[in-house]
This record gives sequence, structure tokens and C-alpha cells, in this order.
Amino acid sequence: MRHRKDHRKLSRTASHRRALLRNLVTALFQYERIETSVAKAKEARRLAERLITFGKRGDLAARRHVARFVTRPDVTRKLFDTIAPWYAERQGGYTRIIRLGRRLGDAGESAYLELVKSAEQKDKERAEQLAAAEATDKAGKGEKPSRKQKAELEAAAGAEKPRRGKGKITESEVAAPARKRTRHGVKTG
Repeated sequence: MRHRKDHRKLSRTASHRRALLRNLVTALFQYERIETSVAKAKEARRLAERLITFGKRGDLAARRHVARFVTRPDVTRKLFDTIAPWYAERQGGYTRIIRLGRRLGDAGESAYLELVKSAEQKDKERAEQLAAAEATDKAGKGEKPSRKQKAELEAAAGAEKPRRGKGKITESEVAAPARKRTRHGVKTG
């Protein structure tokens, strides 16, 4: 009987289990879909849904609570700015588990853990993927995209323009002194 057994221990110590779940939840928010075992997915789902609820609250205390658990500040920002607004009208059920079958190596049951998206979000993503695919097709055929298309692709990718010429080098870009390579490793002397 499972009386008063709240969660799975995943054959790990408490600190290892906490680190594992923090990494899984951070990866889920970063990539919006991860592949893992079913047991780990069920445990990560509990925590991810709680954190999304905190994201919907959006106050400073909620931000600090989430920042203590999520390992990357940019992922915390994404949770509050992008992911939480998706679920403003939804009262739970922000994630889904899709079972994939058994792994070949150890026959462990694997699954996708993903964020649930509305039909409008899926249509928008498909349109973006189609536009990117068309741009790569044109590039492969030798056609150059227009300036407007280039600007849109760069804005979507978030890429910075490479610096040309011998522009000023800031202090943060100054390279560290060269390291000597020896037979037994790297010396810094």
C-alpha cells in the first residue's frame, strides 16, 4: 500500500534528486519539450506546474521563489515574460506526458514532457518554420533573400551582426594571454 507516500525517490539522495529535478524543469522551460523517463517526467511535471502558477502571479516574491529553483536567469525571465501569459486563462494542466515506449539499452519507459500550447500558438510556430524552410531553400538554390526577409530572419534568430574591419576592441573582448601546451597538459606560466 502507498499510504502517505507523496513522491518518487528516483533511487537518489535528496540533494541529487533536487538537482536532477531542477535541471529537468529548467530544460523544460528552455526547450518547451524534453525527453526523459516516465517516472522523472511525472515528478518534474509536479514542480513545473507549480512554477508556472508562480509565473502567473508575477509579483516580486513569486519571481524570487522561481529564481531559487530554476538554474538560469534567462529561463526565469522566459517563464515570466513568455510562458506564463500563455496560460492566463487556464486553471492548470500546463504540461503533458507523451509516452514513447521502451529504450533499447535498459528497457526503461521513456516519454516526452512538453508544455501544452493552444492552436494559435501551434499555427504561428508552423508559419515561422515554413518561412525559415523557404529561406533555406532559396539560399540553397542561389537566390538571395530580400533585405526585409533577411532582417526578419535575423530578428527571429536573435543573431548579432558580425563586426567587420578593425573596429575598436573593448576591454571585455581582450583575449587572455596564450597558454603553453606541454606534453602533460596546459601550463599557464
